[in-house]
Amino acid sequence: MDPSHDSHISADPRPAPRSDRFPALQAGRHPVVEVRDLVKEYGKIRALKGVSLSVQRGEIFGLLGQNGAGKTTMIKILLGIARLTSGEAEMLGEPCGTARVRKQIGYLPEDHRFPDYHSANSLLDFYGSLVEMPRALKQKRIEECLKIVGLTDRQHYKIRTYSKGMKQRLGIAQAMLHSPGLIFLDEPTDGVDPVGRREIRDLLMEMKSQGTTIFVNSHLLGEVELICDRVAILQRGELIREGDIKSLTEKRGYYLVGLAPNQTFPEAEVAALGYEVRAAANRERWEISLREGQSIDPVVDFLRSRQLSLRHLSEKRQSLEDLFLQTVDAAEPGVDRRPGGRQPAR
Repeated sequence: MDPSHDSHISADPRPAPRSDRFPALQAGRHPVVEVRDLVKEYGKIRALKGVSLSVQRGEIFGLLGQNGAGKTTMIKILLGIARLTSGEAEMLGEPCGTARVRKQIGYLPEDHRFPDYHSANSLLDFYGSLVEMPRALKQKRIEECLKIVGLTDRQHYKIRTYSKGMKQRLGIAQAMLHSPGLIFLDEPTDGVDPVGRREIRDLLMEMKSQGTTIFVNSHLLGEVELICDRVAILQRGELIREGDIKSLTEKRGYYLVGLAPNQTFPEAEVAALGYEVRAAANRERWEISLREGQSIDPVVDFLRSRQLSLRHLSEKRQSLEDLFLQTVDAAEPGVDRRPGGRQPAR
């Protein structure tokens, strides 16, 4: 978070209990984030085209989309950095952009630039001073946050000596310094090694368990699938898919079937039953895709009627990456795809 630009988004370290400040939210009558028919225009360009979505208290919500889909524009509107053209945007039961709402938010931008002459300790001390945290509370939170993100042993080293992953950890520490109820994280695990990613995932899940609402924007779909409760997919300013991870990825996509050695799979006959069939990469197993309302049972019955030995049968759940690529392709076939580029993973 650049102190010259985003410091006003930091939170009041001494908020009254949320039940007093936001009684309607505490009672569950309002989502933490809600946008309705949100439109943003830059001249003749419509960056957002009537988007509506909501984020519930205590969940991790992922916003997905290709470059130029409108993700950054939406986040800027929610944070009060940009003004909407039309529609409504609320956070914590109040219109976005007000000082009262901003004080309850933590924010980690994607391309943050910390002054490299600071150490982790002095940087957090600086941010704590910007929001007028009492000295004792500030020092306590600095120690806690640095311990949580694993930077205690390097807290007095200059930031110029930090790796990209260490800077990312420090960014998360500054976002959570003031114990906000809502945190926006833009590519939170970017540049972090696999062990660090696991630690950050665990940290986010712990924050969620304590009631913190987390809004994540990331291109790392595998990471999003592991931590998010719900996701929304934007495509050229429009919301084209939204739902919880389990429902979106439990679609019965296809079955992997294998026969006994030296047996030939009756591809043409199975296809004649109305199934899409193709050989797997090693041609030892076959992929059978199901259409709406289809079951694998007729295929199994047919194979047995031909005296074939079924040695392998497994249902493959589509991943979030599969869903994303298929959804984007369905919305705008061929857009932003290299000729001959990879097809959606199966």
